[in-house]
Amino acid sequence: MKFIASLLLAAALPFGVTDTTTASPQSDTAAVRHSDASMPPDYRDWRLITVAHEGGSFDDIRAILGNDVAIKAFRDNERPFPDGTMIARLAWRYVSSPANDSFFGRMQSYVAGDPVNGVQFMVKDSKKYASTGGWGFSQFNDGKPVGSVGLTSCFPCHRQIASRDLMFSHYSP
Repeated sequence: MKFIASLLLAAALPFGVTDTTTASPQSDTAAVRHSDASMPPDYRDWRLITVAHEGGSFDDIRAILGNDVAIKAFRDNERPFPDGTMIARLAWRYVSSPANDSFFGRMQSYVAGDPVNGVQFMVKDSKKYASTGGWGFSQFNDGKPVGSVGLTSCFPCHRQIASRDLMFSHYSP
């Protein structure tokens, strides 16, 4: 598992992240940008929460990382998540590897391809983001923040799982 996590984290190295935007007006369906002065420069060193393959229209493989607050909450099964929880989602196209398959003699190896939808973050601040379940959402493509329009689907989708404090991911120890 550590080897897989190392590979996924190594693939994330090209992403740089800084958020200097301000929070947009909040509503039930609006995207909410977190307004921290900057993202932690060490997010790539956060611990792995889980790895997922999303099919359908996403068809990607993703690594979900969490800061220390997030990891403790996942391990302790603490819900709702405490303020200060930060989650990073890194995703890549899910592609076959003909080079690897040539060694196996059949098609069986799939790897991370090109990045998909940059780096996405969820930040828990129950007061600041009260109208969106206590979570702020952001995305960075090539290190640049994406406007709120690109995030309008975050909260409406996540609010469907309010019983899990809007969190799709489960901790994979």
